Parts: sequence; C-alpha cells; structure tokens
Amino acid sequence: MIKSSVTAEEAVKAIVSGDRVYIHSIAAAPQKLVQAMTARSSELHDVEVMHLHTEGAAPYAEEQYRDSFRVNSLFVGANIRRAVQEGRADYIPVFLSEIPLFFRRGILPLDVALIQVSPPDKHGFCSLGISVDATVAALRAARHVIAQINPYMPRTHGDGIIHVDNIGAIVESDEPLPEIPRHRLSDTERAIGRQIAPLVEDGAALQLGIGAIPNAVLGELTHHKNLGIHSEMISDGILNLIEKGVINGTNKIVHPEKIVATFAWGTKRLYDFLDDNPQVLLREVDYVNDTNHISRNPKATAINSAIEVDLTGQICADSIGSMMYSGVGGQMDFIRGASLSEGGKPIIALPSITSKGESKIVASLKPGAGVVTTRAHVHYIVTEYGVANLYGKNLRQRAKALTKIAHPDHRETLERQAHEIWGV
Repeated sequence: MIKSSVTAEEAVKAIVSGDRVYIHSIAAAPQKLVQAMTARSSELHDVEVMHLHTEGAAPYAEEQYRDSFRVNSLFVGANIRRAVQEGRADYIPVFLSEIPLFFRRGILPLDVALIQVSPPDKHGFCSLGISVDATVAALRAARHVIAQINPYMPRTHGDGIIHVDNIGAIVESDEPLPEIPRHRLSDTERAIGRQIAPLVEDGAALQLGIGAIPNAVLGELTHHKNLGIHSEMISDGILNLIEKGVINGTNKIVHPEKIVATFAWGTKRLYDFLDDNPQVLLREVDYVNDTNHISRNPKATAINSAIEVDLTGQICADSIGSMMYSGVGGQMDFIRGASLSEGGKPIIALPSITSKGESKIVASLKPGAGVVTTRAHVHYIVTEYGVANLYGKNLRQRAKALTKIAHPDHRETLERQAHEIWGV
C-alpha cells in the first residue's frame, strides 16, 4: 500500500450528523463501508444518503434507522424500493446524464463519498472499476473521500481514475463483486428478441439496458456484422458476440472499435474481460449519455423497456401508477440520441401482459404513472406479437398499430376503448 489503511469503523468516523453521503453505484457499492456507517446509527442523526441503483444491502434504509439516515435516491433499486414506497426514503426524478451537474454546480453539495476501487498501480492510481457513471463527479465534489480497496475490482480504462493522495481514508477488503443472477429466458422474452433482431442493421451502434430482453436480443444477433457498443451499461450478453467478431465497432464515429459505457454489471466472466482491457472505455455518464455523442454514431439503436404504454405512445417506465418502482434513468437520453442518428432506431420493448395477465398496452396510463418517454419521442414499440412503428402516425393510427401487438385476450377491449376515445 502506498498509503496506510485503517479499519472501516475508523474511516466512517469522518461522517457526522447532518452530512450528505454519496455511495458508489451498482455492484461497486462498498458494502464494508456501508455496514460500518450503519453501525454508527446511534451516534448519528439526519445523515442524507444519496446514490443511484446499488446492489447489496442497504441497511441504512430500514425503519429502525429512520432517525439516523434519510435516503434521497437518484434511482429506486430493489434494496430501497420499499422504503421509498412507504415514505421513509425519497426519490429525485432526473435524467441520468444530468446527475453529475447536481454535484458540479453545487445543487447537491456532498460531504462524504464512499467508493470502492481497485488497488493502486505503481504510480498510486486506483480505478473506479465497473461503475464510473456519476461517481467521478461525486468524489470530486465531496469534501472527504473514503475508499474501499478491493483486489476483485477490475482496473478499467476511461475516466474512473483516482490517485490515493485524493483519498481521505483507505479501507482494505477482499470481497467478490455482486453478480447478476442467472436467468433462463422465457418463451415470451425469446419471441421479443426475435421481433427486435431484424430491426438491428449491420453496422449499428447498440445501447441495451439490463435484463432478459436485452440478452434475448443479443442472442439473436450472431449473424449480424460490424456492430458497435455505445451504451449506458454493458453486461455478459455482449461477450459471445465480441468473441465471434460480430461486435467490433468498426462503423462507429465516436470511439471507433471501442466499447463505450458508463458502468458494467454481470458475472465474473465480464469483470475479468474488463480488467485492464483497452478495448473498453468506461466514461462519465454525462459523456456517454450525451445526446450529441449518441447521435453521431450512424444507426444508433437504443433498446429500452417499459412498465406500461398507452395507445397514444406514452411510455411509463419508472412507476406502477404513483408507486415508484425504478427511475427515469437514461432512457430518454438514448431514445432521443438514437432518433437523431442517421439511420437510428429508438426501440421500447415489453411483454404484452403482466405476470397477473393484465395488458401492458392500455388506453390510459394508471393514475399517477410517470411518463418517461413522451408520445412525441416514441418510435418503435415491440412485444412478442410484433412491431409497431408510431413515428409519423396520428393518434388513431397509433391506437390501431398498438392494438395489433397487444395480447390477443385484450385486443377487443382496446379496440372498444380506442373507438370510444377517437372513433377508431
């Protein structure tokens, strides 16, 4: 170690009541520091905890610690969802691309940043590893930086570099990073993948979210050529296509032949691939999700998900009615960027029904539902039953097109509702 380390308990003593604390994102959340901070609950009050989605435990959000910690989250992940829904935590709606501005402009001043990094190299530089996102802006804005140094954290190329001299306290750990659980694709997910694959042209620059549908799409692209990646996130699904030479980035304008993302989340196979790999650039989120950068790549193809879509094309992707489920995230950044790209295609993909059999294509969104992608921005909507291209279509035409890709059990009802509203 270039700089001597301390225990997690000693390091988090820098946190005092009334502080605003930022926690590193996704699978990079420093659990040793999180647990140590929470253990000080009896000594602290009114500590505001900020982060995007984080993996692992979030004990500070539990009911018993409500007087000590208050979560003010920039994305609603599973570990704080209940706290937000019960009113013990808050959520700030924001485009992912704009979160760094909160810190740089002092809109949300930070007192402490808790991060997880790779061990320092011979020059004393550590890497933020798999999550660069808004964390670079956060650690530069914070008065005090506490780092959990973990040999399991890959050293990634790009913006996520910090020197040990800029770290206030170092805590050593030796913990494998959280991995995405294995998921067997359903018939519906595979069908959606097959519907989307023909929309992806050779030479396209892909953005995919997380989960089964993106993986289903990637599994259908093995015969494509010269695909590139400019995406908010990357996961294991890209690895087979890289090995087959399908993903090579030769058609990209922004960082040709490079895989560009702002965070990664997957399995150890992905983390090993990222380690000291100059083919991959993890850049700050306001760079990766910048509409101008996205749109410069020809055939930018953005594939995102939705909770609910109404017959006019409004996309609810962050809530179930008024109950917050996730967040705005980067969907609009990429929907807009892809729509402005030469030959670009913004795609929203979703199963036609919920697990309870309710239609996800509806005449009207649930009361309180948030519109993440507006009806003016939407282009392609895809379910397992087909593709509806709404761009350039009026409201009546949209209602007809969306009804055709709804689940057969719900089409008659949707047709009747559309007729009542628009006389379709």
